[in-house]
Amino acid sequence: MKEEKFDFEAFAREAGKQLREGKPFTGADGVFTPLLKRILEASLEGELDEHLEDSRKPAQNRRNGHTSKSLKSSLGNVEISTPRDRNSTFEPQTVPKHQRSVSEDIDRKILSLYGAGMSYSDIQGHLKDLYGVTISDGTLTAITDRIIPAIKEWQNRPLESVYPVIWLDAMHFKVRHEGMVKSRAIYSVLGVSVEGQKEVIGIYFGDNESSTYWRQVLNDLKMRGIGDICIACIDNLKGFADAIEDVFPQTQVQLCLVHQMRNSMKYLNWKDLKPCVADLKKVYKANNVDMASSYLEQAEEKWGVKYAVIFKSWRANWDRIITFFQYPPALRKIIYTTNPIESYHRMVRKVTKTKGAFSSEDAIVKQIYLATVNCNTRWQGTMFNWTAVRIDLNMYFGNRLFNDTNN
Repeated sequence: MKEEKFDFEAFAREAGKQLREGKPFTGADGVFTPLLKRILEASLEGELDEHLEDSRKPAQNRRNGHTSKSLKSSLGNVEISTPRDRNSTFEPQTVPKHQRSVSEDIDRKILSLYGAGMSYSDIQGHLKDLYGVTISDGTLTAITDRIIPAIKEWQNRPLESVYPVIWLDAMHFKVRHEGMVKSRAIYSVLGVSVEGQKEVIGIYFGDNESSTYWRQVLNDLKMRGIGDICIACIDNLKGFADAIEDVFPQTQVQLCLVHQMRNSMKYLNWKDLKPCVADLKKVYKANNVDMASSYLEQAEEKWGVKYAVIFKSWRANWDRIITFFQYPPALRKIIYTTNPIESYHRMVRKVTKTKGAFSSEDAIVKQIYLATVNCNTRWQGTMFNWTAVRIDLNMYFGNRLFNDTNN
C-alpha cells in the first residue's frame, strides 16, 4: 500500500478555517478527529512494517489488506483502517486487537461527572454533546462499578495507630429495595492525624442510626489499626458515648454543643425561642466550667418550670458536655462541635441532593466514595491553626501522641 503524504500545513489551515466557521474541536464531526485517525493509522502501518521485518521471512508473511475498526476516543468516534498480515501473527500495540477505545478519558470523564452528582441521563447528554458518543445505562453502570474494588480496598485500608481527634456522625438516604423505598444510614468517621491532616477514616452502610451499630464501627476501626483516640466528638445518641468508652477506654467524649442546642430548641415555643437560646448560649460560651455551671443554674431557674425536659437533658449529659472546658482555646474550638464532619456531609449532599432514592446500596456508596475522594483532595495540608492546636495536644496528650513511633 502506497503511503499518501500528509500535508500538516494544509490540515492546519483547513482546521483554522473550520474553527472560524464554528465547527467544534471534538465530537463526531470535530476538527481534530481526522488528525487522530491519521496518527493512529500511520502508527499501525509502522508497527506492521517492523513486524514483517522482524519475522526475517517476508516472503512467507506479507501484508494482507486492511479492515475497518470503530474506536471511541476523547475526540469522538473514529473509523480507522487497520492493516493485516497474511499469517495473522501481527499483534498491534497502538490499538490492540479487540480494543474499542484509544484512551480512558471517557471513563474518567464519566466517573468525574457521576462523582459530581450528575444523573445517568445528564451524563449521557453531556457525552453526546462533547464526544458524539452514545452510552447506555448498562455501560454507565459497568464503568462506575469498576471503582467498587477500590472502594472495598479503601474501606479496609490500615489506619494510623493514634488520632488526636475524631468526629463521628451519620447521614441518611433513601434506597429502593425489593420494590420498596427504605431509609438507610451511612456511618462516617472523620479524623485528624498527628500532623494535622484531615481524612475520612471510613464510611459504613447500615440500618437507621443506633449505638449498637456504632459499636461495630468502632471495633472495625480498632481492627484496622487504631489503638488510641484522644477525643471523640459526637451527637448525644443514646448509648453512643458508652460504646466509645468501652472500645477505647482512654478516649474522652465531647458531646456536640450545637446538637444539644438544637435538641433544646425543639421544645421551645416561638415566643420563648430567642430569649431562652440566648441564656443557654451563655453556658457554652463561658470561660470555664464554674461559670458554665452558674449560667445553667440561672437559665434553669428562669425556664425550668416551663421546660423541665430541656434541663433534664443538659443535666444528664453535663459531664460529657463540659469536656472541652479543660482545654485551651485553640483545642476547644475544634472539639466543642461536630461541625467538621457536618461540613463533609454538606459536600456529600451537594452531589446527592438530586437523587430522590438510590437504586441500590452500591449506587449510594459509589457516589459517596467519589465525593469523599474529592473532599480528601481539597483537604491537602494541615487544619487551620494546627500549630496552636498541636501545642495544646502536646500539653495534655504528649505521651500518647508525640513519642518516637508517632513522629
